[in-house]
Amino acid sequence: MSRSTIPRPLMILIDLAVVVVFVTIGRSTHNHGLKPNGMISTLWPFMLGLAVGWIFIIRRRRNGATLRSGAEIGLFTVVIGMLARVVGGQGTAFAFIVVAFVFLVGLMIVWRYLSKKIRRFRW
Repeated sequence: MSRSTIPRPLMILIDLAVVVVFVTIGRSTHNHGLKPNGMISTLWPFMLGLAVGWIFIIRRRRNGATLRSGAEIGLFTVVIGMLARVVGGQGTAFAFIVVAFVFLVGLMIVWRYLSKKIRRFRW
């Protein structure tokens, strides 16, 4: 298990922020608006996926700070999120799946990478 100076609750909040930014950008780009009901409708499948990803990491007794953990959490977020969208009667066009994968998995890896680099930096 990798040591982390970032508390797990903060890591979860950062991942949640990544999902919220993804949904906000997507809804804005496609002119769907940012009304609470619309945001929740788009957000809940990915929040479910994020929760499953974190449960997976915690059950495996990992802290979630590694790049691998970021990739796994991101993958769960996308896969479970898309499956939940199908169950909820929402769209899952191939291009949307690709964009969601690149954005969510990418940013969940990138913030962890940057966190490690910043912690190693000496003032």
